[in-house]
Amino acid sequence: MRCPYCNFRDSRVTDSRTADEGIRRRRSCISCGERFTTFESVQLATVQVVKKDGRREPFNREKLLGGLRVACSKREISVTQLEYIVADIEARVGDGRAEVASHHIGELAMDALRALDHIAYIRFASVYRSFADFETLKEAVLALENAPEPAPRSLQLSLPAETDRRPMILQDVASLHVAHAGALR
Repeated sequence: MRCPYCNFRDSRVTDSRTADEGIRRRRSCISCGERFTTFESVQLATVQVVKKDGRREPFNREKLLGGLRVACSKREISVTQLEYIVADIEARVGDGRAEVASHHIGELAMDALRALDHIAYIRFASVYRSFADFETLKEAVLALENAPEPAPRSLQLSLPAETDRRPMILQDVASLHVAHAGALR
């Protein structure tokens, strides 16, 4: 690590801590003695997005998030919901493939928006699919109306079926007691 003060090539690590960005290291230059901080983070191999015209560019989550924000502006959609969509898409396209087609990412985004908010979906689709006239837009709205309604997604876990009102731990203890008593006979 080069010293930012004297440009010397070697430094000594005086402190290391984990941080949100990765690992934070406090360093001291061997030559001039000045102290400075560095951050280390894991750099994953980036997925290349293949555009319609054949160009390739690295997957950019901020670009996707920006497009979703524009489509969802003035709608009751939280930033957390958009972050969840982007993280889901990022996980799907980063599953070991080196390249992914841009239309695949667009379709994943539209599927997520269709389930979340129909107006945001139409806004995103109108830009993504480049609707040329009102008839094309009207066809997309009619297709949305006629599509089966997806089951609502919830981030909350469902409760187990109520067969016995005793807490689960007490049920387990009671079954162990019965099993143990049977083994003693």
